[in-house]
Amino acid sequence: MDHDIVIRGGAIVDGSGAEAFTGDVAIDGGLISAIGKVEGRGRREIDATGHIVSPGFVDLHTHLDAQIGWDPDLTPVSWHGVTTALMGNCGLTFAPCKPEDRDLLAGMMETVEDIPKQAILSGLPWTWTDYGGYLDALDKIQPGINVGGLVGHCAVRYSVMGERSFADQATPDEVEQMADLVAKAMDRGALGFSTNRYEPHKAPDGRSIPGTFADVSELIAIAKVVGQRDGLMQAVGASPDVLVALSDEGHSRVLFSWGVGAKKGDGAAGAKYLESMIGDRDMTAITQVRGTGFMFGLQSTLPFRGETWDQVRKLGLAGRLAAICDDQTAAKLISEGQSRDDWEALKVIFYLGTAERPDYTAELGENVQGLMAQTGESFVEMFLRTARESQGRGLFNWRMFCQDLGELGDLFTSQKIFPSLGDAGAHVSQIMDADWTTFVLSYWIRDRKLYSLGEGIRRMTSGPARIMGLTDRGLLEVGKRADINVFDLDQVTQLQPEIVHDFPGGAPRYIQRARGYRATLVNGVINIENDQLTGARAGKVLRHLH
Repeated sequence: MDHDIVIRGGAIVDGSGAEAFTGDVAIDGGLISAIGKVEGRGRREIDATGHIVSPGFVDLHTHLDAQIGWDPDLTPVSWHGVTTALMGNCGLTFAPCKPEDRDLLAGMMETVEDIPKQAILSGLPWTWTDYGGYLDALDKIQPGINVGGLVGHCAVRYSVMGERSFADQATPDEVEQMADLVAKAMDRGALGFSTNRYEPHKAPDGRSIPGTFADVSELIAIAKVVGQRDGLMQAVGASPDVLVALSDEGHSRVLFSWGVGAKKGDGAAGAKYLESMIGDRDMTAITQVRGTGFMFGLQSTLPFRGETWDQVRKLGLAGRLAAICDDQTAAKLISEGQSRDDWEALKVIFYLGTAERPDYTAELGENVQGLMAQTGESFVEMFLRTARESQGRGLFNWRMFCQDLGELGDLFTSQKIFPSLGDAGAHVSQIMDADWTTFVLSYWIRDRKLYSLGEGIRRMTSGPARIMGLTDRGLLEVGKRADINVFDLDQVTQLQPEIVHDFPGGAPRYIQRARGYRATLVNGVINIENDQLTGARAGKVLRHLH
């Protein structure tokens, strides 16, 4: 018997949490048709000897809602083994949307998530008014990986309340209208609802975005609609009391963001608190997989002030590099930049180095201040030297969050928190965490051995698939969708981030490639082969079914 594809002789980690066993995987019609010793040949055979064969990774926190319009390959997550991505997080979506509201919704996505407004307006077809119509538009785009979406509180609230949505409380009739819109969105395919209660997230005019101050009763009314349809409630900035209420009174699954600082014991205390708060509830926390917050260098953001720095800021990378190599210009830059030497943030800023693999794991004492003490340089002198040595490619990582990887590791011991929060598609010129899956493989599983291989893969596959409400993928089982990764655990790593200008209008974004992925299959079609996209577009828009 012939098969479409046979993945031959790999170490199969099926996503259940079980450890590896050696075998083959056969694929027919986009489904897994056999596992173990597969007889017959595949019309295409993949030799997985010495490689891990796992389910495709599921990314629970992306903002690819706009980027999918002009980059259906959905880079960089597709380079890092992600086969399914959840969009519409943090209360921000482009539907429901009246034609006259497009500018506002695009503007809020820009100010909150650093996705250029003009790229959004010009890069999406804007053929919809309701959420189902948005998903229909994505179907026509034919994405390279699977995507599912949450309908966002901002769009829902503004659609019902208009300008009053920013600060006023909704009337009972308006709450009912919002709940009805969410119900209709889920009936057309939304996987649930997202809300944002983080006050610093602002609209273009400086007001906190709609929903920030909504009474909890409004959220519970919506959660009941979501829970009735076995959907997901995602929240950012919500207090533990609100999160628990969404679970207890709304009867829905709840997904929320969490974090850890650098204080001794933060990680263990956070893990204990999550276990106590969540208990037996169907609630899941996610957090970043390493220190993150803001990345800068000569090729991107320049952290210094002054007339000469402002002139250099206007140049492209080649011009910037030429400027800092000019002795007279460099002297002016150093003079103007000396004020940054007492910058408090230097304690949590780290140089990523020039090796193929960026150094994300430096100890707290190896920060910029520590390096300055070793070399005797000022920060501006160090910045210029490393920029020259790296031809302008060297980057600094400002760890605003999760500064201490030891504390983060202690937090990850909890069963209630998953590695995630890559924010792919958002903050595109500020951070690059979309490689989080590769970092989990290379650091937390291979180098640190925090997770066993089986458990680490579970937390990136069947675990998040269940949270999304997906039953047909996330596990390597006969009859499941053939979303599959084949990778070399000894070699897999992320490469250095870099700025490119490939968004509409030439807007900049960070990208980051990977090494070690022999193949990634999406619905039984090879999407990545030897770390490169094949051009296949076999992803599906995953719609809620109930």
